[in-house]
Amino acid sequence: IIRWDKLVEAGSWNQAKQNGLVRTEGKDYIFQDGDTAIFKFN
Repeated sequence: IIRWDKLVEAGSWNQAKQNGLVRTEGKDYIFQDGDTAIFKFN
């Protein structure tokens, strides 16, 4: 999860991840306005 404005600043998801801006939250996380997420399914 990352805020959309921080993602735009970083330029890409991978760059944001390298900069330590992306975080992992559990299933009980309540999304905030402006959150961006990638959902991976197994």
